[in-house]
Amino acid sequence: MTTKDLANLIFPNITKTIEDYEKEYPERDLKEGAKVVRFAPSPTGFMHIGNMMSATINYCLAKKSGGVFFVRNEDTDQARTVEGAVDFIHNTLKHYGIYPDEYEYKGEVVGNYGPYIQSERKEIYHAYVKHLIEIGKAYPCFMSKEEVDEIRENQAQAKKRIGIYGRYARCRNMSIDEAYEKIKNGDKFVIRFKSSGDFDEKFVFEELNKGKMEFPMNDLDFPIMKSEDLLPTYHFAHLVDDHLMRTTHVVRGEEWISSVPIHYELFKTFGFEMPKYIHNSLILKKDGDTIRKISKRKDPEALMFYYTEKGYPASAVIESVMTIANSNYEEWRTQNPEAPFYEFDFNPKKMSSSGALFDLDKLDNISKNIISKMKAKDLYEEIAKWASEYDKEFESLIRENKDLVIGFLNIEREQSKPRKDFAHYSEVKDKIWYMFNELFDKSDKPYEFKTIDKKSDVYELASVYLNDFYREEDDKDTWFSKIKSLSERLGYAKEVKEYKENPDNYKGHVGDVSTALRIAITKESMTPDLYMIMKLLGKQEMLKRIEKLQKS
Repeated sequence: MTTKDLANLIFPNITKTIEDYEKEYPERDLKEGAKVVRFAPSPTGFMHIGNMMSATINYCLAKKSGGVFFVRNEDTDQARTVEGAVDFIHNTLKHYGIYPDEYEYKGEVVGNYGPYIQSERKEIYHAYVKHLIEIGKAYPCFMSKEEVDEIRENQAQAKKRIGIYGRYARCRNMSIDEAYEKIKNGDKFVIRFKSSGDFDEKFVFEELNKGKMEFPMNDLDFPIMKSEDLLPTYHFAHLVDDHLMRTTHVVRGEEWISSVPIHYELFKTFGFEMPKYIHNSLILKKDGDTIRKISKRKDPEALMFYYTEKGYPASAVIESVMTIANSNYEEWRTQNPEAPFYEFDFNPKKMSSSGALFDLDKLDNISKNIISKMKAKDLYEEIAKWASEYDKEFESLIRENKDLVIGFLNIEREQSKPRKDFAHYSEVKDKIWYMFNELFDKSDKPYEFKTIDKKSDVYELASVYLNDFYREEDDKDTWFSKIKSLSERLGYAKEVKEYKENPDNYKGHVGDVSTALRIAITKESMTPDLYMIMKLLGKQEMLKRIEKLQKS
């Protein structure tokens, strides 16, 4: 028996060779320096902020260089696949304007280097596994899960390195004849890579973020094909796919750095050129006085659901991620305020080596700035779109009061320093509720009088003002002049300065009167421009509201 006989027994239907696949997936015809990158999440969970960072970095690398950005569905761990995860990944990328050049989704295949779903590439992987068996670089291993677990426990107790290597690789030197007979008898097995590495030897690896790194050579006989579904392990699928898809750069989490020796030996064994690697720093958050790794279990903001449910503009999340991805991004953005984010020249050397601090307060500030620059009509549509998904009642309300809402959103908007009231769409309702008669009439929120604490005094000045002074056609100067006149009539100083000079002569000043009017009409002491709010509500509605005040 030969290794070729063994390979044919395990893969009797695999007739294509690795040379055939080399021809089927030729080098890409791209300009010099063009980067081919992939976003390759596993559908074993929903997309998180770390995935988002990888996707945005990859997109920048491809777009800026005139390269290719493709999405690969790494679904080899089918037992842990989460229903709906693939849809969420594709919908999230679309929501954030990250459009892949190549992908496979719901039967549509775009690109010539697919399939882009790993479970559909089984025959390709088998051809490469078969090749390794034929050249004596892989072998069937018949150890049970229980045996492997026992080895690992014994290693841990003896404080030795964990893994299948050296004398622990019990099937490594099994004769071909014995292995052949076991397979024919139906014994279960996995395929392990037969390492030729010496752990005591070191090699130097150039990582684009961290620079030159030294690693011990791999000596593990790690699994490359599982027994249950004959699908490859992550390590092996990554090798075959990144080579055949002609990936030039791989962006992945820092947790994969420990896998470099395995990947290095795999690529070296096949004689393939390794992609360049960029390992993202850990995403951190401040938790009280400590800084820790962001957690998918503890922190709602770790998952991308959070940002859509809150109603952050897509561009705000992108901007926030980019600011932690590269230290010079904010400076670039200041110099290029209107440029799309992917025109930024991403530099791996500008990544944080100690971890990237993701700050929700900073995201809020970025988002407020972005929302403040939106046209009122555009903002209205974005709020309505968000509400259609997360607050149907609010959507109905703003659809019925479209002109009122747009008018309110436009208060102090189109000016050199626009208001920055909203960080996300989910807080709009709580900040403009008093503009809707339906919500105001049902509200049991108490009147919290500030500067004038007697309800009767507030009612009097509001009633006198609306009946004797207010005219909807007045311009803003006339409007404020009349508030001064009202103040003077009812014993308040019409200028703050006058009150400060002789406080005993007055009940208060014009600012107190304005605040009292604001509270009488909206129940809020802080609102946008009161003049515009009054114009939008109209005199009759305001009269109704002060009658409600009197009865409260």
